[in-house]
Amino acid sequence: MADGPNPANQEFPTILGPDASFKGELSFEKGMRLMGRFEGKINTPGRVHITREAKMDADIDAGSIIVEGEAHGNLSAGDRIELKASARYEGDLRTSKLVVEEGAAFSGHVTVGPDAVKNAPPTPPKREEKKGPQPGAPMIQGQPVK
Repeated sequence: MADGPNPANQEFPTILGPDASFKGELSFEKGMRLMGRFEGKINTPGRVHITREAKMDADIDAGSIIVEGEAHGNLSAGDRIELKASARYEGDLRTSKLVVEEGAAFSGHVTVGPDAVKNAPPTPPKREEKKGPQPGAPMIQGQPVK
């Protein structure tokens, strides 16, 4: 073993191991490697790495996010989101930069670009009920009869 600090632990000083399961809200400054199960919310200016063996059901707001495992929830990253070949992700994501490797599975909505995160609403907008003719109302060429 080499003496001195491990560079991987400096990048991801917080680790949720493969035999750990966590429910709730988590915040930290630097980075976290998720190897176990996580359900809830994560908020960090740092990095989140969801490893191949991880199972996550959470909303994440982070500096950057790497997904290799199974993830569900909304992801928002100021810098970038990477979906590796082994990623299985379902949810909506917002990020400045998006990298999707061949083989990754993704289902959801994407907003990418320099303004994607700056103008992000805290929650997805609710659909407004359309006001118009009621079902069965008289119509002429698609227009309601007044």
